[in-house]
Amino acid sequence: MKAVRIHRYGGPETLVLEDVPKPEPGPGDLLVRVYAAAVNPVDWKIREGHLKMLLRHKLPLTLGWDFSGVVERVGSAVGAFKPGDEVYGRPDISRDGTYAEYIVVSADEAALKPRTVDHIHAAAVPLAGYTAWQALFDIAGLGAGQRVLVHAAGGGVGHFAVQLAKWKGAHVIGTASGGNLEFARSLGADQVVDYTRERFEETVEPVDVVLDTMAGDVQRRSWRVLKRGGTLVSILDPLARFKGLLRCKRGRFLFIRPNARRLAQMADLIDQGGLRSIVETILPLSEARQAHALSQGGHVRGKIVFRVR
Repeated sequence: MKAVRIHRYGGPETLVLEDVPKPEPGPGDLLVRVYAAAVNPVDWKIREGHLKMLLRHKLPLTLGWDFSGVVERVGSAVGAFKPGDEVYGRPDISRDGTYAEYIVVSADEAALKPRTVDHIHAAAVPLAGYTAWQALFDIAGLGAGQRVLVHAAGGGVGHFAVQLAKWKGAHVIGTASGGNLEFARSLGADQVVDYTRERFEETVEPVDVVLDTMAGDVQRRSWRVLKRGGTLVSILDPLARFKGLLRCKRGRFLFIRPNARRLAQMADLIDQGGLRSIVETILPLSEARQAHALSQGGHVRGKIVFRVR
């Protein structure tokens, strides 16, 4: 089969499309023919070696941890799926990824694909969608009537977070660049702040939750608008909890793990019309270097997805 792999850490030039052996499923695994695979910032961070001490991958490594496809074979211990099932998921990030024609995933890392969307749009959901869900609901406990500030509301995680928070009944404030302001409003944001023209901490009233997708200076300024007893959840800064304690506020760092139950819930929400994935760019696997350059450059509206089949 074809797969995009790295043999060393470095820039986009390290991405190589090559022939590799087709993987074999274990007893609890699914062999999935990949139809689409999404690109996420964690992909190029792994490619550059930023997470090598944490994840300890063995090279060569196939990148990518979002997929949608069709089950080709099931392991002997799998009872929940059968060949021909359309599935999607976010596999274990410690294993080979989804930039490939086939992938082996644990059966508890996959869920039935949303019925109402194609593989391209389904593949855009798992990692970013579940990141937003876990940050807002499982960690911050966001509920109806509360106020939430979502940074980079037009991005991969942000565009799901705005929709999920609005679905929950929260008052949603999103930061975005000028070109994404109307996009953020279309997703359900009640208030949008153009971060290129104004400082959000000067215009946003205190909030119960901050979803920090930026870290650095943006996070430092975010503490100012967080209510006492509120929660800032960072998807980038492992020290967020410690920084929150210094300010007598609650900070949390999120590094997600696969969760098939949440994937099934999101699939239901998509099929009910309460959540949609936005895909800005669709590329073949052969354009992996371009995809990483676009992702790393920032300002992507929604997601970048590979069409594998």
